[in-house]
Formats: sequence, C-alpha cells, structure tokens
Amino acid sequence: MGSWGDFEAAAPQLAAFARERLHGRVAYLATVQADGGPRVHPVTPIVGGGRMFVFMEPTSPKGRDLQRDGRYALHCGVEDNAGGAGEVAVYGSADLASAPEQRALAVASSSYAPAERYILFELRVGTVQTVIYEGEGLRRERWRAEGQ
Repeated sequence: MGSWGDFEAAAPQLAAFARERLHGRVAYLATVQADGGPRVHPVTPIVGGGRMFVFMEPTSPKGRDLQRDGRYALHCGVEDNAGGAGEVAVYGSADLASAPEQRALAVASSSYAPAERYILFELRVGTVQTVIYEGEGLRRERWRAEGQ
C-alpha cells in the first residue's frame, strides 16, 4: 500500500483525474463487516498534501469495520446512467489517523468543516481503476502500488 502521494508521483495524470472525481464529492465506501459481508456508506473523501482521508462519526459502523479490518473499496458517484464524467475506484487499507498533524492536514484540505468529535482515517492506496466514457466506447486505466 502506498499514500495518495505515491500514486500522484507514479501516475500524475491518472491521479489528477481521480482527485477531480473524488475530492470533496460524495463517494461510496465499502467496508468489511465482522461477519465478512460487505457494507457500503456515502462519504466525502479529502485529498490533500499527498494523503487521502475520510472523517466520520465515532459511533459509525464503517469506523468499527475499518478499525477491525482496514480493507476498503471507494467508488466515486456518477452523474448519470451514461457514466457522467467517468468512474474511479480505489482499493486499499485504512488506518485510524490520530496524530494532530494528520488531523490538521485533513481539516485544512477539507471542502467542509469537520466536527471536533469526528474520527479520521487515512486511506492508503493499493489499486486505482478508472473508466472514462468516450462516445460509444470507453477507456480503462489501472495503477497498482508496488507489491500489489
């Protein structure tokens, strides 16, 4: 797993597209429940300073899922049935971010004012996949962190 910054350094154009589709917009975060089943939640990803974060209520089931099993999948919202401006899916592992400098970076980079009570996770990046719809066709791209 790498940071968002590792992804940006390795694939700058793909990272710029992914940031445009995810940062400050509603996306869907899939986590793994205790019984192994999937759980999906709307979130607002924050991309800034070479990192990707999500804030959430401390009582959120998705937070419990991520603390127990950090694996996640994140998918951007799309504007219409034709795929809108394209799709981005990110797969990786989340870590509870408790350092004051992590929170300060996330707050400074956020498109909204996170509540003090919110807990914060950094989303480490393993694989990023995109789909861009072009006329009658589509173009797929993929980036994987080393070792993935």
